[in-house]
Order: sequence, then C-alpha cells, then structure tokens
Amino acid sequence: MSMDLTLDGKGLIPAIAQDSESGEVLMLGYMNPGTIKRTMEGTQVWFYSRSREDLWHKGEVSGNYLNVVEIWTDCDTDTLLLKVKPDGPTCHTGVVSCFFNKITAVPTGYKKVTQDSGILDDLYATIQERKSSMPEGSYTTELFRDGIDRIAQKVIEEAGETGLASLRENRDNVVNETSDLLYHLLVLLSEYGIGLNEIWNNLADRQK
Repeated sequence: MSMDLTLDGKGLIPAIAQDSESGEVLMLGYMNPGTIKRTMEGTQVWFYSRSREDLWHKGEVSGNYLNVVEIWTDCDTDTLLLKVKPDGPTCHTGVVSCFFNKITAVPTGYKKVTQDSGILDDLYATIQERKSSMPEGSYTTELFRDGIDRIAQKVIEEAGETGLASLRENRDNVVNETSDLLYHLLVLLSEYGIGLNEIWNNLADRQK
C-alpha cells in the first residue's frame, strides 16, 4: 500500500526498529526519503545519521545488519515501525537493544539540542543523497562530477551576483541570489565532508 508520509521540519521521520520475532524494541533512528527508498528497494535498513549528516547503512561497520521483514506507519503517518531480523546486537555497545537504561527517578538534568534552520538541513540532506546516488540529469550531480574547482567557481560567481544585486537595491534579486549562494555553499561543504553541525558549532563559539 502506497501513502504519503509526514516529515519533520528537517525532512526526517523517526523510525523504530523492532525484532520481528521477539517483539523487542531495538533502536530509534531517523530516515529521509532517500534512505526509505534504499531500505524498501533492498533488504536491509538505511538510516539518516543526524550527527554525521549523511546516509547510514546500519551494520556497515559492525556487520550487525537489520534485515527488513515489514514496514508500518502510525495513524498520523509521522513515525515508522521497522520489523526486522537483526544479524547481531543492534546497539553499538554490544547489547541486543539500545534501550537498556531504566529510569527510576525524575531526571536531574536535561540536554538541549541547539535548533537551526530546518530548510538548510533538509537541502543539505538532499545534496548528500545526490552525492551518494549521482542521478542522471541532476545539476547537483554535474557539480560533483566537475569537482571542487567548478564548485568553488560557482560559489565565487554567486557571491559576486549577490553583492551586485544588493548594490542595485533589488530586493527580489537579493533573495534569489542569496538562495543560489547558500545552495552552492552547501554543495561545497558536502564536497569537503563538512557537516552543518560544524558550522553551527563554529557560529555558536563566536557568540561566547
């Protein structure tokens, strides 16, 4: 059955992995359209790593893959349930499930995740997917194939056009050229393997 899924502001959807035989909840990950497609077209689970800001083939390092049996969504279509057969322990600590810390008292502290612009994260995720799959007919694919010299040239070109648009006091052009500049900057960061979290952290350090 085909249906529309509801993504969050960063273009992601939470996905719960559950052992199809024991019913034990193994882990929570996040997926984007690219990893959903790879998972459904293959036999194993792919997630989107928010820390690495890249596609993540679960088990690619440990060999403990999650083999897909069924995929379900909840009533709001904003959460996925992946029923899987694990090849080994799911948690990177070596235990079966990531949920092994029992909370018996009210937490004494909380970690707050820094919020940033969701549209940039979404666009960067799309660029990362293009870099991985290199679809024909994609402008992003062409940039990656041309290499860093071409990408850097486009960043310089778009920066110049943004500056010229501002000097001409054309507000609409400033918006359009800034969008072009941001896109090409994200392609540049992807080519260098620099995630947006590094940029957010660098900007946060400058506020101290």
